[in-house]
Amino acid sequence: KLVKKLLPQNTVDEIQKNGNAKSKKYDMVTVLFSDIQGFTKIAAVTNPEELIKYLNELFVTFDNIIAKYNIEKIKTIGDAYMCAGGMPNNDATNPVEVVLAGMEMQRALTDFNNKHELKMNMRLGIHTGPVVAGVVGAQKIEYDIWGDTVNIASRMESHGEIGRVNISEETYRHVKEFFNCENRGLMDVKNKGEMEMYYVNGILEELSENGDGITPNHLFNVRKQSLNFSLIQEEILEQMQRDLPKNLYYHNLKHTTDAIYRVTDIGTKENVSEEDLLLLRCAALFHDSGFMASYDNNEEIGARLAHQTLARYKFSREQIDIVKGIINATKVPQNPHNLLEEIMCDADLDYLGRPDFIPISQNLFRELYERGK
Repeated sequence: KLVKKLLPQNTVDEIQKNGNAKSKKYDMVTVLFSDIQGFTKIAAVTNPEELIKYLNELFVTFDNIIAKYNIEKIKTIGDAYMCAGGMPNNDATNPVEVVLAGMEMQRALTDFNNKHELKMNMRLGIHTGPVVAGVVGAQKIEYDIWGDTVNIASRMESHGEIGRVNISEETYRHVKEFFNCENRGLMDVKNKGEMEMYYVNGILEELSENGDGITPNHLFNVRKQSLNFSLIQEEILEQMQRDLPKNLYYHNLKHTTDAIYRVTDIGTKENVSEEDLLLLRCAALFHDSGFMASYDNNEEIGARLAHQTLARYKFSREQIDIVKGIINATKVPQNPHNLLEEIMCDADLDYLGRPDFIPISQNLFRELYERGK
């Protein structure tokens, strides 16, 4: 239990299995540095036990905030707190989640000050980029991260203002569709030259509950899920490229990519919501994935794979059930029951009536003929 509190779960598993853990490179990690201002003055007039009590209570609050967003705590150094999103699982949403956590940490400090009648303030900086992560030390094991990304995140903190969330241009590029950001222009940074920085003023009005700029609404979460679709698509298409039978002349990788394009096109023209469009694209991606395991009942197999994968990426049970329904609607004879299922079925049979209908239908005939269908 102690080791699991010190290290990420996958690192613990690796140490238990192999006796050690290899360092790993992550291509997109978002690092957060925070540093409490005024802590030294408080320390000078506060007895040590009370001081540690304050610091522990505040850092436990921060721990609870980052746990909610699947962010990894790296370490604390005195009154400084460091964490990183995007480890150990690959995802495209970690810049958004770390910015959300940073905003919440600043609000938590305000509540903490009001509760204890203190006047602590905090600078907070965030940067996104590649890092190397691993375990160091023999006597006192420590999990740490290294790289220029860590150094730049530290500079974002030191060049920020108390009470604000200061982010780099790279982080801004990932989060600008979610947050109201204030361009600070070019700032002269030690050993880095001039760097663009932004203050995060809150969530965009249309993406927050009642336009409060604080609480993400349903549309915010849908757009966040959409960020991960490219990762899901890459994962499944690579798996299909590897595992689909070579004598699938019609139900091949090209058909899947065509179906994704067609549901996007038809769904847009039908003015479906952002969430429905995302679910259509997910269904199109998985609708033929079952052919990797079986030619018969492939729809049910594809629906199960969709369930497993989308659950891993935090799609809701309701969303997953909709995707499974859309996939199963393509089973011959097709029997769609709603607009989304109709769009999927139309996209699936899009070749009917097209100029290339003859060669495509001949490929399907050859595929069925070789299987005695």
